[in-house]
Amino acid sequence: MSDEKPTNGPARTMLYDPSEHRIRSFVTRAGRLSTGQARAFEQFGPQFLVEYKKELLDYDAAFGRKAPVVLEIGFGMGDTTAHIARLMPEKNFIGVEVHTPGVGSLLKQIGEQDIANLRLVQHDVFEVLNHMIPDGSLAGVHVFFPDPWHKARHNKRRLIQAPFVKLLCQKLETGGYIHLATDWEDYAVQMLEVLCAEAMLANTAEGYAPQPAYRPLTKFENRGLKLGHGVWDLVFTKK
Repeated sequence: MSDEKPTNGPARTMLYDPSEHRIRSFVTRAGRLSTGQARAFEQFGPQFLVEYKKELLDYDAAFGRKAPVVLEIGFGMGDTTAHIARLMPEKNFIGVEVHTPGVGSLLKQIGEQDIANLRLVQHDVFEVLNHMIPDGSLAGVHVFFPDPWHKARHNKRRLIQAPFVKLLCQKLETGGYIHLATDWEDYAVQMLEVLCAEAMLANTAEGYAPQPAYRPLTKFENRGLKLGHGVWDLVFTKK
């Protein structure tokens, strides 16, 4: 799941494990930290990294202020996350990612761009949602370009499944939104079916949504569009 590398070759992914009715995060290639990323962990980690704990996160304490909270799941190298957080200083953003170089990359951007409204958790998203995110507390959830698991026999491993969407709804406040994006059409179809089937959600569009202005085009997305590939956004709100 990422916005900075092609979805057909992820360094890590998150998937639904039907045998346990849960999501697992896997690190399939740890990757090496650049000098800048390693320095960012040392310099900015203490302030912007939130340690995973089996207790509800106090948003006001974590950010030093009270503001609507948006959760991004699987931020890759963090370019899109940094862009959106800069664009919306009135909101607080929590990014969850398991890939160490990606976390280091976003910490580096936080420091270089002086982004104060962003906190990161490097841990399994299912456990973060279940143990750290209070029910009814999120203003929004972003999931951009999750691993498509494009082989039919692997489709069951996709992150966007009914149990996961129900969990997201549990964490959203009334009126909060879920924004998904994918560049795989059959995954877009599945996403739309799953979200439409969730009784707690309402579609903001007739089918797929126009790309919200806050989500920037990534270099890989631009490359795909030039090759004639499609990109599908879905934005649903909690009733």
